[in-house]
Amino acid sequence: MLETTIAAIRPADEAAMAAARELHGRLTKPAGSLGALEELSVRLAGLAGACPPPLPEPAAVAIFAGDHGVHAQGVTPWPQEVTAQMIGNFLAGGAVVNAFARQAGASVTVVDVGVATPLPAEPVAAPAVLDPAVPRLVVASVRRGTRDLAVTAALTRDEALAAVQTGIRIADELIDAGAGILLTGDMGIGNTTPAAALIAAFTGADPLDATGRGTGVDDPTYAHKVAVVRAALARHAPDPADPLGVLAAVGGLEHAALAGLILGAAARRTPVLLDGVIAVSAALAAAAFAPAAVDAMVAGHRSAEPGARVALRHLGLDPLIDLGLRLGEGTGALLALPVVTGAVRVLHEVATFDSAGVSEK
Repeated sequence: MLETTIAAIRPADEAAMAAARELHGRLTKPAGSLGALEELSVRLAGLAGACPPPLPEPAAVAIFAGDHGVHAQGVTPWPQEVTAQMIGNFLAGGAVVNAFARQAGASVTVVDVGVATPLPAEPVAAPAVLDPAVPRLVVASVRRGTRDLAVTAALTRDEALAAVQTGIRIADELIDAGAGILLTGDMGIGNTTPAAALIAAFTGADPLDATGRGTGVDDPTYAHKVAVVRAALARHAPDPADPLGVLAAVGGLEHAALAGLILGAAARRTPVLLDGVIAVSAALAAAAFAPAAVDAMVAGHRSAEPGARVALRHLGLDPLIDLGLRLGEGTGALLALPVVTGAVRVLHEVATFDSAGVSEK
């Protein structure tokens, strides 16, 4: 599945991008007056191979959840049971991501790809039609949490591959159900530690620059967290040219699954709106598997986590909004969704100078 997905990923269509730029030049507005929105719409035209590109709707949020053996190193004060408890909150509609998803009319799918403790709910079958009112649980657990990356590889290569392929499958399910854009979400206590390790491994950044405070750890815990990431990279020496090996050595199951979701979206020429540091660490892996996958990525927001900024620079992506967010779950991506939709709607609905009878300069 991974090989065929990668083989299906193609670069952006240059002719469609040129047509979008030409159309922007004829719309009733000064050239370039919509700033970054114009280039975003051009990129989406290139992804779709059409001008104008399809409206990015309906939206589907996929929240991948997993636990982490590195939690035993004391890198976060939060108990591991919170991962499963928050899944219950997602499914009950009580989390921030649910509030933002209701506002955006987006469906929410929660995927257990490696939660360590029992879940508070039963899985729900794949939908024929996306339903924003009913969050859905998919149980696709590869193993109950990763191993401790400070001691040994977090995953075997087969486990990492299984998680990536889970993400691809979820992308296909959501797109087949009608999704016009996928949004990344995540849940996993301790998951900013493997995210920092992934970002440092793929970009060559110093662990100090790639590691943030996650849920808001104090100074001693932060220093310890940086040391754990540094030691893990020294122990495993992951090769960025081997993305599956990097994910296995220092990644998390939700990171690997998110990489698969991005690859699956790119193969189907469907945009994927990235959330915060977990998403962009996974995006680095997706880009290492298939560089052209970057053409399907839209950076939703600039996370307060420093590693997210390092990753976005490496990917060459500019975030749409900057609100100092660091929650995860898909919240920043949902807030950026209207910006993406608006960028495409301009190409569909704004009159040209000729059609509107408006004089040009």
